[in-house]
Amino acid sequence: MKNNPSITIDGLQFDWNLSKGEFLFEQEDAVLFWITSAMKEFFDTIEEISGEEASTLVFETAGFRQGTVVGKYFEDLKHLKVEEAAEMITATYASAGWGYAHIEDLDTASKTVRVRLKGSWEYKINKAQGKKRRGNFLPAHYAGIFSVFFGQNVWFEIKEDQIAGAETTVIDYFPSTITITENIHALLRKKESQQIMQLEAMVEDKTRDLKELIKQISSPVIPVLDGVVVVPLLGKYDQERAEELVYNTLNKLPSYKANYLVLDLTALDDEVDQLTISLLEKISGAAALIGTETVLVGLSAKLSITIAESGIDISRFHCFQTLQHGIYYALSQQGKQII
Repeated sequence: MKNNPSITIDGLQFDWNLSKGEFLFEQEDAVLFWITSAMKEFFDTIEEISGEEASTLVFETAGFRQGTVVGKYFEDLKHLKVEEAAEMITATYASAGWGYAHIEDLDTASKTVRVRLKGSWEYKINKAQGKKRRGNFLPAHYAGIFSVFFGQNVWFEIKEDQIAGAETTVIDYFPSTITITENIHALLRKKESQQIMQLEAMVEDKTRDLKELIKQISSPVIPVLDGVVVVPLLGKYDQERAEELVYNTLNKLPSYKANYLVLDLTALDDEVDQLTISLLEKISGAAALIGTETVLVGLSAKLSITIAESGIDISRFHCFQTLQHGIYYALSQQGKQII
């Protein structure tokens, strides 16, 4: 075989320089790949790394931008009309193995055109991939070509799809505000929004877990001795936390067979509000309904004054300065003592 074979087909020049490993198509460097093996693997790799949505935009963007390069090349051939350039492109692509392409209903006034494709290399790759819907490289590629020819951004709509069972793929092109740049930004905004939603969901989950942990440790119900349960009140209470304390305490008192509920107020917030005072009244009243007597311990002078000023009848509580005194009292009332 000669080192520099050359052939002309329908006016198109193909040249090889085997000593340099070069293939020239119309005096330009070109390259040949097997479609359903090497090129399929190339497409599969991009989709695997980028994900389906992002890879679709990658192929679409690459196709459009390559189309503008082709469009500008033929636009520079000033002696060609748009119709002639379009026909020359399809003939050139057919000779390069791009499949059958036919330009229909080209209207330079309305800047619309229909392209019919059959057996394109992209179709063959998508079919080898087992896809049910064709890719957008070639549709976007022709959009790039006609955007240059018409001097206005052109986009497309696939009317029939060969890979979905149609005899050919039919694509309509028309002036549009849709651009590759906007599509890229839209995808980035979508991914950013998805990341924000994921972060918000994560924060919500962590917040829910934290709230549950706070519920468990902020007001524990501690069975210290037979018939005696201690509940330490910690920090400052809001409506939700107060209701959780009442529910949790009253739910556990029967299981512990508690005769005495010792509320330890030592760790209450210094700024005791009316909600906390109301909590004391509510929890003691509810405990009394199930036969459990409430004992208050750890009252500071400030807290005692606040309770007294609140109007609660403090005389119905047995109050002690320390937890130890409160437990001793509860045990003695049951005829028991710590030895």
